[in-house]
Amino acid sequence: MALGETIKNLRQVTGLTQMQLAEKAGIDQGGLSRIEQGLKANPTLEILRRLAQALGCRVADLLEEDKESPRKTAA
Repeated sequence: MALGETIKNLRQVTGLTQMQLAEKAGIDQGGLSRIEQGLKANPTLEILRRLAQALGCRVADLLEEDKESPRKTAA
């Protein structure tokens, strides 16, 4: 699952709108929308930290790959 999808899913599970999450995280709602849509693929660590805190999870939870997809291995 992509970062934006993960954030959107967690936001929906917590019952927050984009505006509410953006306000809670202290970020721009338009920026959050771009992250969720995958248009901003590499948000800063600070933005990820704020989103994780607002969603009640760890930054690692936002970045974790989908457990069902195959993991990349070093060749």
